[in-house]
Amino acid sequence: LIYGLPYQSEKSFANTLESVIKLSPERLAIFNYAHVPWVKKTMRKIDETTLPSPEEKLKILQNTIEFLHANDYEMIGMDHFAKKSDSLSIAKNKGELRRNFQGYTTKGFSQTIGIGLTSIGEGVDYYTQNHKDMMSYENSLDNNTLPVAQGILLSPEDILRKEVIMSLMNNAKLDFKAVNESFGIDCITHFSSEFESLKPMCELGLLTIDSNSIQVSATGKMLIRNIAMVFDTYLVKNITKQFSKTI
Repeated sequence: LIYGLPYQSEKSFANTLESVIKLSPERLAIFNYAHVPWVKKTMRKIDETTLPSPEEKLKILQNTIEFLHANDYEMIGMDHFAKKSDSLSIAKNKGELRRNFQGYTTKGFSQTIGIGLTSIGEGVDYYTQNHKDMMSYENSLDNNTLPVAQGILLSPEDILRKEVIMSLMNNAKLDFKAVNESFGIDCITHFSSEFESLKPMCELGLLTIDSNSIQVSATGKMLIRNIAMVFDTYLVKNITKQFSKTI
């Protein structure tokens, strides 16, 4: 399901949601409409004044979470919901939820091999992406080589930050002791500048930080992307102020 479309009001989306849960699906993926006319030229035809504001979209998301919770579903992570009896919900409550390019999973890390055009592969210390055009893809296979167009090798720091970001996105918390033991660092020292950047979010009640952990609040879970972005060194500085970019 997609909310935030120009023609879809809060009321109409609520009606759509009511119809969907009558089918009693085990899991739901509910995404915010991403308006990116600089990427998708056809989106330029949309009158941007008809799009709901970030505040309106947050309200739709909040109402969606409350409605689904009242109907035996819970939010398990970014954009995803599952019945409280589902294995994903159980894994989340145990702090064992994981995420890869295919979505949320109850499995621990496992290598993902991308098959097909543009598919993304993931290993312990790398990402790869297959060719985007069929001719290049087929030529690689005909030459008995992997159809990989590009890839990146992760540094130890990349792997550390990936684990931190995944912990926040998967389980809405970060246990400093677990990270310290796994990577041989002191979280509070290593991420001192990131913690400083998170202070405005703490003041807004989106999360709490103490000597042992980061705990994301119920409100903060709706903005978990923004919280996790602070730990991504490849993004521009002051990303915490750009809430509307992800809403």
